Amino acid sequence: MDLNETAMFVKVVQVGSFSAAARQLQLPTSTVSTRVARLEQRLGTTLLQRTTRRLHLTEAGKTYFEHAVLGLGHLHEAEAAVSATKALPQGKLKITAPADLGDNLLGELVQQVQAVYPALELELLLTDRYVDLIAEGVDVAIRTGELQDSSLIAKSLGDIQWAAFASADYLAQAPTLREPQDLIQHRCIQFSPMGRESWTLQQVGGSMTIPLSGKTMVNSIGVVHAMASNSQGVALLPTYICKTAVADKRLQRVLPAWQGRKDPLHLVYPQQRYMPPKLRAFIDLAHTILSVSFQDAQIA
Repeated sequence: MDLNETAMFVKVVQVGSFSAAARQLQLPTSTVSTRVARLEQRLGTTLLQRTTRRLHLTEAGKTYFEHAVLGLGHLHEAEAAVSATKALPQGKLKITAPADLGDNLLGELVQQVQAVYPALELELLLTDRYVDLIAEGVDVAIRTGELQDSSLIAKSLGDIQWAAFASADYLAQAPTLREPQDLIQHRCIQFSPMGRESWTLQQVGGSMTIPLSGKTMVNSIGVVHAMASNSQGVALLPTYICKTAVADKRLQRVLPAWQGRKDPLHLVYPQQRYMPPKLRAFIDLAHTILSVSFQDAQIA
């Protein structure tokens, strides 16, 4: 019995193609295909039916996969359990996060993690699309908003609070801004995912939706922040991103009695009985570092 053949078959099924499995295993596609063919020959049955567009599990293939994935899982857990008792956090760790979470925040996270665990190799995948952690070989995700996949473990980091900000120079030459409806008279820099036609602001006791002109629409939170800091208008921004600019007096909170929505933030990772030391170390340290950034995020 060659467990490598079984492992390659399981990986092909999990990711949906020979080429994707080969990329994750860092092997030629021909090698993966040959190993799966050998497995089928040894078992004397077809496990995968190949078409030009996708793979289909046969009935025998489905049965074999269900048992094989459990068996390989137990073997990985056994090795991880032993390694966890003696290994220091080391090796490559792949992390995905939203592209607009913040360059400074993520840069500081990487710096601090590698300072504490210099043997860790971190790869950041910054994207706004949903990443299937298991299929794409990603160890852990930082995710905003409501979680969709209940099969993953989630650790709360707090909430991202949105609020309105502008520079003192802009406010000095702009119309008075005392109530949300006054925004109609202002140049508003709109982060398109937050609303292309209006902003909804809330306070204790109610909310108000303000229609906006849509004259300045941007899909990068970093650009929105820079434009607001450069006196180009009022922007709805995450408060944690604005802390430094407020301290440096490049931005100030406007309409302080009102705020935008709150987005929950989590560390998310696949469930496993024995977590590798590198993943456990990263999760614990990242939780400590990131939680501080979202504690007391309100800026008066």
